[in-house]
Amino acid sequence: MFLERDVSHHKNGGTIEVIAGSMFSGKTEELIRRLRRAQFARQKVEIFKPMVDSRYSLEKVVSHDENSIPSSPVENSGNILLLAGNVDVVAIDEAQFFDKGLVDVCRTLADMGIRVIVAGLDMDFKGKPFGPMPDLMAIANYVSKIHAICVRCGSVAQFSHRLVSNDKQVLLGEKEEYEALCRVCYNKVKNL
Repeated sequence: MFLERDVSHHKNGGTIEVIAGSMFSGKTEELIRRLRRAQFARQKVEIFKPMVDSRYSLEKVVSHDENSIPSSPVENSGNILLLAGNVDVVAIDEAQFFDKGLVDVCRTLADMGIRVIVAGLDMDFKGKPFGPMPDLMAIANYVSKIHAICVRCGSVAQFSHRLVSNDKQVLLGEKEEYEALCRVCYNKVKNL
């Protein structure tokens, strides 16, 4: 079982935590929860998101439940190192949209003694590993894989099924464009 005390900020070194899952699984909600706890503990927190994610707000990380926390939009992963000064915790939302350099950025921050919390989709709409997420999961101290509920059968869902016809890997969207499906339902719709 995942125990939050295991991932507290260490004086001798930082940690990398990854929150991964499908659309509508609560990744951003969990990220915000962890950040609020860090802020409550009077830790200095910086939150980043990719500039491309402008669905709800340009300067906030916002969950599907409309909980939000101020963030800094950045164009690429290298900007995170430039902007993350004198902090205890660095959080990164929608990590799948960042370049592969995010892995080294997270490693560098952790090596500096910073707690790094990263949230993102582990798979794209085709069920393939998405962006830097697989590599981040490999180097993480802790990985939380969280799940949505399948909208078709109510089982545990881990796939983000795209409802619109578009083959681009990155297509920002919500409930009109995506639904969470379990493996059985995902394979059924994929084979139609």
